[in-house]
Amino acid sequence: MAFSHSASALSERRQRSAWTEDYLRVRKQSELLCAPLTPEDHVIQTAPEASPAKWHLAHVSWFFETFLLKAYLPGYREFHPQFGHLFNSYYEQVGTFYPRAQRGFLSRPGVEEILRYRAHVDEQMLALLHGIGEALWPIVQQRLELGLNHEQQHQELLLTDIKLNLATNPLHPAYRNDLPSSPRATAVSVEWLEYAGGVHEIGHEGGGFAYDNEAPRHRSYLNPFRLASRPVTNGEYLAFIDDGGYSRPEFWLSDGWATVKRLHWSAPLHWESSNGEWRQFTLGGLRRLNLAEPVCHVSYYEAEAYAAWAGRRLPTEAEWEVAARPLPIAGNLRDSGYLHPAAAVAGQGLLQMYGDVWEHTASAYGPYPGFRAAVGALGEYNGKFMCNQMVLRGGSCVTADDHIRASYRNFFYPHERWQFQGFRLAEDV
Repeated sequence: MAFSHSASALSERRQRSAWTEDYLRVRKQSELLCAPLTPEDHVIQTAPEASPAKWHLAHVSWFFETFLLKAYLPGYREFHPQFGHLFNSYYEQVGTFYPRAQRGFLSRPGVEEILRYRAHVDEQMLALLHGIGEALWPIVQQRLELGLNHEQQHQELLLTDIKLNLATNPLHPAYRNDLPSSPRATAVSVEWLEYAGGVHEIGHEGGGFAYDNEAPRHRSYLNPFRLASRPVTNGEYLAFIDDGGYSRPEFWLSDGWATVKRLHWSAPLHWESSNGEWRQFTLGGLRRLNLAEPVCHVSYYEAEAYAAWAGRRLPTEAEWEVAARPLPIAGNLRDSGYLHPAAAVAGQGLLQMYGDVWEHTASAYGPYPGFRAAVGALGEYNGKFMCNQMVLRGGSCVTADDHIRASYRNFFYPHERWQFQGFRLAEDV
């Protein structure tokens, strides 16, 4: 992982220098991701679950300001006394926050002022990193690492929300016109890989950063199972649509079927059909649907319905992690440059476990045995959301390459599909 600068390997001074470089790199990346946007692009919010780009830029700065600068930099002065209210996301223990669904109502502060806010926070963070005493350095380093991972999460959300916001425009504007298309190919044949049952350990193993919801490491009993060698493709999902998948309630959970009717779903998000041809909106604009690519922007309900139609099921998160753990963390992640799922390349064994699409699992998001939320406001980071959501694994094409691991637990509500979400199938032996 990029943010591993252990005391045993580096002197404290070299540690601080390495952490400072990481801080500046991650902070710069957020602004680079917003560089293709117009000022107007930064403001809009087209769904309650999304946020304007400028809000993301400000919120991650608020995080460093709140949990590091106010706590550990003597004499720190806020950039603006109301920014804490505007850019707090959901931390009840540190103050009030502006309604999430109304963030797009705010034309001010503008982008230039938010960039000045970021510069102010960066200047003060550098003073903190260079000036904090030796006794406080361990807790500052711990919070800094969390803050950098938090900003990487918001970089992914930035791209996801930008795509959602641009997709509502009838002009189909591209976020970037220079994004390459993945090669058009015939889908790789699916293999079914078998895994032994028994007691397996899952959860973070230690020795690097992890969020609190990835621990404690614990034993989980699994029956023998098989896992598909790659995710379900657009072409395979299109067969589900053509077979009346969205009009046949026998495949759907009750809540899922109610959602289909209420929201009038008939295809994945960002798909549209014109003159008998399916097209898909991407961060590179509207493109012809590549049948070999993993299906993307489908909810848990849609993934579960497809699995029922196919006579299979979704894997549990424990099954997914047991299968993924021996594999190298590599794939079509953000640094690949596509910012879109790509067709699997022929190979043996499990393909595309990391990158391309976050993979739905059959597991509800809840605490592992022995989990305890951290004391204080930072304990609100993950723990209070452990209800009514489903776990996804593996990262996507907009996940930073150094931000994913086998134990990483993402989570969304079962109806949500604006994230880069897909799935692979499993079956019992």
